[in-house]
Amino acid sequence: MSEQQDNDKQSKFEHALVSKIATEAITEQRRARRWGIFFKLFMLAYVSIFALMFLADGWDGASIRKGEHTAMVDISGVISAGTQASADNIVSGLRAAFEDKNTAGIILRINSPGGSPVQAGYVNNEIYRLREEYPDIPFYSVITDMCASGGYYIAAAADEIYADKASIVGSIGVIMSGFGFVDTIDKLGVERRLLHAGDNKGFLDPFSPLKLDEVEHVETLLTDIHKQFIEVVKKGRGDKLIDDEKIFSGLIWTGEQSIELGLVDALGSPGYVAREVIGAEDIVDFTKRKTFMDQFASKIGSVFAKSMRSILEGFEFR
Repeated sequence: MSEQQDNDKQSKFEHALVSKIATEAITEQRRARRWGIFFKLFMLAYVSIFALMFLADGWDGASIRKGEHTAMVDISGVISAGTQASADNIVSGLRAAFEDKNTAGIILRINSPGGSPVQAGYVNNEIYRLREEYPDIPFYSVITDMCASGGYYIAAAADEIYADKASIVGSIGVIMSGFGFVDTIDKLGVERRLLHAGDNKGFLDPFSPLKLDEVEHVETLLTDIHKQFIEVVKKGRGDKLIDDEKIFSGLIWTGEQSIELGLVDALGSPGYVAREVIGAEDIVDFTKRKTFMDQFASKIGSVFAKSMRSILEGFEFR
């Protein structure tokens, strides 16, 4: 092989090597540019999301209303901590309604089968405190489909109670329920092993026979809470109630029947009460609700993780 041929091969090799290095450099630059674009878009989306969340949290629909209005707070569903109808949510809405300078009157719209006596008690106490602090603002409970048990516990704190003729009202009582599986595990041949320190730590165990002293103790608890419930209703309704103990027996009635018993003052919807009783037809909802952005924020972690995994799987790392 001549020297000229060797030089040509060397030249071709060097040219190919340079071309390969240049190609790799260009590829790397493109890859870096793609990542740069991705992270810029990601940061833009990230900032936009949190800006929207900030605006959503700071947005108060009631604040843009001008002139007098009727403030309304909803109690919907079971009254329990951690739910939409928790004491924290209800009280937050009520405080905002009372504090608004344009509030002519307040409607507590109730559609609830009841729930925690503790949560209901928190709300009842706060209503009395707010009514004392803002004595010039009338406060009404308006029952829609149902206002039973803990729902009525709260409703009783109002100046007046309105309902539909077909509303379900009452259930002024206390209940504790459960199941017993003693015969079931006997038939299945299961041996129950219950170890505890403290004579009553296995209290009301569903897999052990019911004990008379445990039943008696629970009955004292239920009776005590029932008395508290009765006192709250009598405090709120006063002489409006008829003298009949069946009111506190746990029975329920229609809205129409409840007027005769003194549990309800008159028939009327939220719109009727706002227009005819309060005199401010425009209703502003002060209910504290879980917004879209709240729901989005609670899910963003898992969604972000899945999105990142999908994106990263589409890239090749070298």
